[in-house]
Amino acid sequence: MDLHETDDCYVVTAELPGMRQEAVRVQLDHDRLTLSGVRQPRGPGSDQFQRIERGHGTFSRTFQLPLPVDAARITADLRDGVLTVTCPKSDRVTTRRIEIG
Repeated sequence: MDLHETDDCYVVTAELPGMRQEAVRVQLDHDRLTLSGVRQPRGPGSDQFQRIERGHGTFSRTFQLPLPVDAARITADLRDGVLTVTCPKSDRVTTRRIEIG
């Protein structure tokens, strides 16, 4: 997961290959942004895996943002296995769960 800053926002990107947006949660609590979810293991089938390196189970990662952000304008997008969360800077502190679109 990466966090970078522009003049007017923070942008978090996370590689989540094969995950559906329903399995990922993004939440802001004051100045902490948390990405969490559950990676399901592949079910048994006709494939016989020789090696599996992608982990499964629950995960959670919290970022402490240096400055307050505008919770009402945070956006989250999951495309091609990459989650991008854009957090516009603000001078107010709020709590909000962000829907992934």
